[in-house]
Amino acid sequence: MNIAALVSGGVDSSVMLHLLKEQGHEPTIFYILIGMKDKEGFLDCPSEEDIEITTWLAKKYGLKMEVVTLQEEYWDSVVAYTLDAVKKGLTPNPDVMCNRLIKFGSFNDKYGKDFDFLSTGHYASTREINGTKYLVTAKDKLKDQTDFLAQITYTQLQKLMFPIGGLHKAEVRKIASEVKLPSAGRKDSQGICFLGKVNYNDFLRRYIGEKEGNIVELETGKILGKHKGFWFHTIGQRKGLGLSQGPWFVIKKDTAENTVFVSNGYDPQTQYSNTIHLNGFHFISGNPWKDLESPRQITFKIRHTPEFNKGTLLQKNGQIIINSELPVSGIAAGQFGVVYDEPGEICFGSGEIEW
Repeated sequence: MNIAALVSGGVDSSVMLHLLKEQGHEPTIFYILIGMKDKEGFLDCPSEEDIEITTWLAKKYGLKMEVVTLQEEYWDSVVAYTLDAVKKGLTPNPDVMCNRLIKFGSFNDKYGKDFDFLSTGHYASTREINGTKYLVTAKDKLKDQTDFLAQITYTQLQKLMFPIGGLHKAEVRKIASEVKLPSAGRKDSQGICFLGKVNYNDFLRRYIGEKEGNIVELETGKILGKHKGFWFHTIGQRKGLGLSQGPWFVIKKDTAENTVFVSNGYDPQTQYSNTIHLNGFHFISGNPWKDLESPRQITFKIRHTPEFNKGTLLQKNGQIIINSELPVSGIAAGQFGVVYDEPGEICFGSGEIEW
């Protein structure tokens, strides 16, 4: 079995590599450079320590290692997608697009096509049912990452391996400690890789700029304050508004007028809804129901959280609609609505939230 192992230097991918070796495999290690500096060096994804750890792992296990660059591909697809979405007032998810377009897209096209499998440190699993392979949630529901994988294609899924999908995070760290991996005590990575230490708002300020607009109370139309651009704010946001007598929540944005609407209170009814409309729904392994003219029982997520929401899925006038059993808050256009089976095990796919 010819395996390409995508290693980042973190504890998850390090233990993934260790498990492959324990199982008798001799994978080739790949470290992918995606962080990119612009002409003034504004963007920075620090990779020196990651490459050092990955090199150490290659020597420890006697494996071949390659450092490959996909910086331009990342900029042209994922970064461009992020900026375009933000300019439209949407809330993008770069991690979802990175998995589909870069890790399992550009990488496979350029370097992984000659390998039988691509192995990663994602908390996810797969299951074969009646000859069809499905993306399945990890044993550790708190760390499950299937929502970040919900836009991958079936062709991509067929090549993927998730060796740590059957472990809890604590077990992964225990293994790393027992075999003395240098990443055993490293903190989990946070944020978007290509930004490195750069604040997300600083990134937006650099590439989109600032434009003052009003913060308006939704119910009364009263101007409460000013903001520096609607693109700095997302639906459901509570912090960073600079308003007194809160809490205040961002409820909606008027991109044409550069206005951010907010509502007061911990649970204002205006930030909740039972209905979510999805565009361009993508089934990873095909539509399991064939037709969606009648409601189908599902669970779903609209953000990266451990909790699953119960609801139904149906198709109306060509659009996929989720009806949630309970009202949900922070429904942000541009994010992905990820659909699972009723027990919350099989990830069927996702669509971009329209409203």
